Amino acid sequence: MIRLEVESELDFPGFRLAASACLPLDGIMGLFGPSGHGKSTLLRIVAGLERGSRGRIAQGGEIWQDDARGLFVPPHRRGIGYVFQDARLFPHLSVRGNLRFAERRAPAAGPGLGFGHIADMLDLAPLLPRRAWTLSGGERQRVALGRALLTAPRLLLLDEPLSALDLRRKAEIIPYIERLRDELAVPIIYVTHSLDELSRLVRNVALMSEGRIVAVGPLQETMARLDLQPMTGRFEAGSVLEARVRGHDPRYALTLLEVAGQALRMPRIDAAPGSTVRLRVRARDVAIALSPPGGISIRNVMAGRIAAVEVELGPFAEVAIDLGGPWLRARITREAVDDLALAPGRPVFALVKSVALDRRLLAPSARPAADRDEEPGGAQRDAVVASGAEASARRAR
Repeated sequence: MIRLEVESELDFPGFRLAASACLPLDGIMGLFGPSGHGKSTLLRIVAGLERGSRGRIAQGGEIWQDDARGLFVPPHRRGIGYVFQDARLFPHLSVRGNLRFAERRAPAAGPGLGFGHIADMLDLAPLLPRRAWTLSGGERQRVALGRALLTAPRLLLLDEPLSALDLRRKAEIIPYIERLRDELAVPIIYVTHSLDELSRLVRNVALMSEGRIVAVGPLQETMARLDLQPMTGRFEAGSVLEARVRGHDPRYALTLLEVAGQALRMPRIDAAPGSTVRLRVRARDVAIALSPPGGISIRNVMAGRIAAVEVELGPFAEVAIDLGGPWLRARITREAVDDLALAPGRPVFALVKSVALDRRLLAPSARPAADRDEEPGGAQRDAVVASGAEASARRAR
């Protein structure tokens, strides 16, 4: 696996970036944290756009910056494709002109994917004659992705590419990013402060806080850590679970999932039985019981053991429940922790309302499912929750 080695410092008035990490470039590497904590700055350092930075940057065996040796590779020689928050297209050129400009900048001996391949992958053919200024926000970002790919990059940097888009436009673009992840061998670093995007797209994540990388690891494990709550947030904090689709209940419009051998029900999604999906469960949507409750409307009752308890200064506490592999986070009151005598090792039951599992937050797993055959009579496809392969086949506009 290729890794990006980062040892970098950069000073601004009132802010200092001091990042040190070894980032695995396997699929999409997420760079997550609150706004203003150094994510975009670190991306610019990796790209060679912050000449005042000090330290060492290397991808694989190739060193891009090493101040101890007086080495600095300029941006145009690093083989990096960069997509900014705003598309930064040339307004006086057509879409075809913007793409051809990038194509001419590709290395002569580079393994470029080709103009036609990129245009097909991102559904750019209908846009080619149009001027950049006539495009919607989502269309501009698709062109920006295509332009970056036509430079034949060895690393693709996406700096909050969806931050300027509304929910509908985000839903249109995400399947294309999934397709890049699943079909191309180009590693991607994806900067975001959105937990929804993070849960949907990335395999590994690095958390940034106050100019430092405070944690690096697989998405599910990292988001379950209670000690990282100040970085992941409280209100939207939760767990990312991978589930297997067992089937559908057409009578009640529900989908039956399996997580660590336990059943989970949620509103109907369009996914084939046997496929794997990834979903985010908010900690505030999880309750805890000491015995299986009866006579309640909550459909999901999952057995587990307390793995950790983090008590806060205010009224709340965070509890991690081991479901037999994955951890599920619950946000409850400190009073409930004391009343139930919750402590590591205690058997409990996690209660999750089916309606709390938002289909908009559901993501296909980064791992290919063993069986993608679709059940007969499936519901109409939903571009937000379908797999990347299905979404690209639909050519979301």
